[in-house]
Amino acid sequence: MKEGQRRGDFTLPGEAGYEALTLKLAETWGADVIRDSDGTKLSPEIAEAGYRIYSTLCVIREHNAFALAHPETQQQTFLMSEAVLAEGDTVRIEPLKGYFTEQFQLNDTPEALVYWEVWDRTAGVRVSRDDWDWQDGAVTVIRCIPWHRYTVSFLCWRIWEEINMYNHTTNHWTSEHLRQLDPRHPLAWNYLTEWLDKWCADNPQTDVVRLTSLFYNFVWIFGEDLRRRNRFTDWASYDFTVSPAALRAFEAEYDYSLTAEDFLQKGFLQATHRPPTQAKRDYMDFIQRFVARKAREMVDIIHRYGKKAYVFYDDSWVGMEPWGKYFSSVGFDGLIKCVFSGFECRLCAGADVPVHEIRFHPYLFPVGLGGLPTFMEGGHPEKDAMDYWVHVRRALVRQPVDRIGLGGYLHLTEGFPAFVDTVTEMGDQFRRLKALHAEGSPAKMKLRVAVLHAWGRLRSWTLSGHFHETDGNVLIHLNEALSGLPVEVSFLSFEDVLSGGLNGVDVLINAGRAGDAWSGGDAWRNPALLAEVTRFVQEGGALLGVNEPTAAPDGDTCLRLAQLFGLDVDDGRYACHGAWSFETGKAPVPLWPEALPVKPGARLISGDSQVWAAKDGVPQATCRKCGKGKAVWLSGFAWSPEASGMLLRLLSWMAGQTGENVARTDSLSSEAAWFPASKTLVVLNNGDDPLETEVTWPGGKAVLKLAGREMRFLEG
Repeated sequence: MKEGQRRGDFTLPGEAGYEALTLKLAETWGADVIRDSDGTKLSPEIAEAGYRIYSTLCVIREHNAFALAHPETQQQTFLMSEAVLAEGDTVRIEPLKGYFTEQFQLNDTPEALVYWEVWDRTAGVRVSRDDWDWQDGAVTVIRCIPWHRYTVSFLCWRIWEEINMYNHTTNHWTSEHLRQLDPRHPLAWNYLTEWLDKWCADNPQTDVVRLTSLFYNFVWIFGEDLRRRNRFTDWASYDFTVSPAALRAFEAEYDYSLTAEDFLQKGFLQATHRPPTQAKRDYMDFIQRFVARKAREMVDIIHRYGKKAYVFYDDSWVGMEPWGKYFSSVGFDGLIKCVFSGFECRLCAGADVPVHEIRFHPYLFPVGLGGLPTFMEGGHPEKDAMDYWVHVRRALVRQPVDRIGLGGYLHLTEGFPAFVDTVTEMGDQFRRLKALHAEGSPAKMKLRVAVLHAWGRLRSWTLSGHFHETDGNVLIHLNEALSGLPVEVSFLSFEDVLSGGLNGVDVLINAGRAGDAWSGGDAWRNPALLAEVTRFVQEGGALLGVNEPTAAPDGDTCLRLAQLFGLDVDDGRYACHGAWSFETGKAPVPLWPEALPVKPGARLISGDSQVWAAKDGVPQATCRKCGKGKAVWLSGFAWSPEASGMLLRLLSWMAGQTGENVARTDSLSSEAAWFPASKTLVVLNNGDDPLETEVTWPGGKAVLKLAGREMRFLEG
């Protein structure tokens, strides 16, 4: 242990058979908690070594005997068959063809068949029930229109829990395939509550029951062909919550029925990146209330035995949105979030729960989520850990969490001493930051930024997954940059804007592609919304649009607020129309060209727009004064240390603030934070290369030389 290193606030994954290693690393990393991981156990030697104990429970899996005895209690989903071309007036469709049959099993019970549908996808119409029949493993459709494409929408059982399935197919697990129970089924719910009660009674050594989320997994659909093993993944979709019982309960409460098409949406499913229909919003609220009620019952059982209930916000988390309106009603004692990024850290840190804990990556698995070797030959887990830490520590400077930890199989660290040293360094830096926050918060600019998209506060600091799952979406890059900036950030829905949500906002951000949930899609067809945002800008607010902001292409412009930006994106409507010529002027802040890709079709529609950056005659960054306010457009935004530095300077300029009360650096790839209560300066070099930067803070100035990725604390 290094001299002066703080201890505690660290959760270590232990492993029976590796007692000496477990206790050695607990000492090295200053752990105060030891936990088991999926597939591991803690021996008495570990459990009785004086550490607090977390026990990992996945409520809905590891009950195969019950699931096999009562298959009707298993979870379900809607799937859509591959389209089959009708060459005559009859077509035969095998519903599960192309899907991974180890994951799915058709549900052709009478209550399920009621919800099956056949569609003529060429015409976009549902086929009459009189014109199709299900028998002998196929749907036969009659009275077809030749050369039209037909699909079957059907319910099926999910017979292999997806996280277990992933570990078998990726990390070469050979254990039994685990199934999953649906808590909506009364028989399953009675079984699960009795099982949990007995488990709590049988495990007095456990201090914290660490629930591996709750009931419903995010949607992960595998294909049979290895060339398309991953057919669909959405870390925020609700498609795996459906069942005939859920559909009947929804109809009884809302007085209208949902169909397979409400979930499948022409085969695109309920992807979070698509603007939600009202039916989807209703169904999500319906599921969230159900999950909160059932989760509360489980938390109450855990509390009766004097144990804490922490929940892991990954895997089967659907219906348990930490920023949603029902989360606090569950009564969790802690929230654990695995993190690759800064925005995930902020998601965890701001949730309404007593204890916030983050789980570092890489997990102690042989192979990482990207499929590359980690704790095996060819892997460099210490590099992976530092790559993620550079992102996470930026967020921790701005908002603290209470605890850190690791997950997986501890024995894999053997042979990777550099990883052990890296985690030791990360733990020391985390504890120093936590101690600084305990004395007082870092100085923050009086700059209020609001991010506007379809989901608003519900999806604060996230889109639908980790950074690598949504890497191509511009908004996730902006969220990542914002997570480490000294500004106040909130997330608004379009309904919020129409209810006075822009009051007090300095800069409004709208970013995404035309038609997605982040740009907004049909929301921008509402004249009241257009008028309210226009009023906000004209009266002194600032609007930052990125890529295709405010896009709803059937208006007189593609970007519905193109008149504010003085710029539009040509989707073909400007054929034969002359374009404004322009000269590129100097931007008021340093721009980072690598963050600004060329946006095909971007063109000025106003002669008073300033162009700050352009390539091959296409604008990349523009600004237009609008009344007392301004509208800035960027062609895109790709996160990098330099891009984050650019964004801070741009937001400051747009809001007319200098940031004199906070710490500042003159290098785009470095950042600084000033903790006035402890008179401590924290300086980060977020880049790989050494640099020299001038740092200013209230009452001080210094020129510092920083090594690549260095984090330095200057006290006094």
